[in-house]
Amino acid sequence: MNVVDSSGWLEYFAAGPNAEFFAPAIENTRDLAVPSLTLFEVYKNLLGQRSESEAMEAVAAMMQGQVIDWNAGLSLQAARLSREFNLPLADSVILATARSAKAVLWTQDADFDGLTGVKYQPKPR
Repeated sequence: MNVVDSSGWLEYFAAGPNAEFFAPAIENTRDLAVPSLTLFEVYKNLLGQRSESEAMEAVAAMMQGQVIDWNAGLSLQAARLSREFNLPLADSVILATARSAKAVLWTQDADFDGLTGVKYQPKPR
């Protein structure tokens, strides 16, 4: 299983420099877990940059994977991960979701660099 964090989805939808890095995880929808929080973050971001129709198309593409809702168990696991790795709320929820799904987390967010179960690709400068 794979989880792509919000920055990876946005990079992919924008055809940015790291889009090819995220493509294998995103395009293999059979093995894709999508934290519901990433739906929020990507939709919110795209609403500010594109039309509502384009934002909804992105969400529809994301929902081809298995959407995993944020629940009480994930909240507690995220809190532990947040304390352990000093992660902000969204990052800790996404990492908790990946770990609960036994998935690899694909990211370009430096907060995850060096963590177990993470494929990290730095953002180009």
